[in-house]
Amino acid sequence: METSTRNKKQNVMLICTVILSGLVAGLLYAYACSVNPGLHKLGDKEYLSAMQSINVSIQNPIFFISFMGLLILFPVTVFQLRSQQQAAFNYILIATILYVAGVFGVTMFANVPLNNRLANFNIAAASQNELAAMRTIFEKPWNTYHLIRTIASVVAFIFSILSLSKLNNS
Repeated sequence: METSTRNKKQNVMLICTVILSGLVAGLLYAYACSVNPGLHKLGDKEYLSAMQSINVSIQNPIFFISFMGLLILFPVTVFQLRSQQQAAFNYILIATILYVAGVFGVTMFANVPLNNRLANFNIAAASQNELAAMRTIFEKPWNTYHLIRTIASVVAFIFSILSLSKLNNS
């Protein structure tokens, strides 16, 4: 394949990766600084009901395209940049590791199990003590893990931008 065609394809793939990475980072950041503080002000029953609803609503094609799409785009982009400018490769590799471990991994192994536990909790049949107990089990750990994945996603986004800047400056 001609070098300029290959470089254009690499740029397009990296730009798509940067855009999706920014969208996920923005979603997680906005959630951390607006949704979570707003939900915290709710009573136990309302908080748990809202989180159940949000956890169902987030499972939609638009979210999955960006969130799961990065599991494909990041590694493909790493593969494409393996023989390119070393800094560009290193930055996208770091972004990939941060995303896969710090965003996807934390989501799958920490947030999703908490979401599943909440999904199986019958709010309507729960006493006030049971509601308070479930909120204690859920809220602080979920928010802690969410903060970890938010930081990881923002840093991954920054490294993906650095990769793009190094690739285009080489």
